[in-house]
Amino acid sequence: MIVLILAALAFSAIAILVAKIVTTSTTNPQKGEPYECGIPTTGKTWVQLNVGYYLFALIFLIFDVELVFLYPWAVVAKKVGWMAFIEIIIFFFILFMGFLYAHKKGALKWI
Repeated sequence: MIVLILAALAFSAIAILVAKIVTTSTTNPQKGEPYECGIPTTGKTWVQLNVGYYLFALIFLIFDVELVFLYPWAVVAKKVGWMAFIEIIIFFFILFMGFLYAHKKGALKWI
């Protein structure tokens, strides 16, 4: 595990170093401006968004990723038999408990 972590850090550092060496940096003031469809911005552009939108998106991702686990289960379910059925029931129970928790905390209410 330590070797993998060191390899990941080394590859990341090398990629960043190569990017710094190869690219040129400019101090163009337009780089700091927000970009929206090529139309110049007017007024205050840095606005604070409600955190509820992010929570809603994260919960969507969590429940969307469950589909990734359903496909391999469906492939081997017939071979494994009842044990696969029991495991998927436990999996859905855990997801349902997460859904109830999110609903109780109000994370699913659209603001």
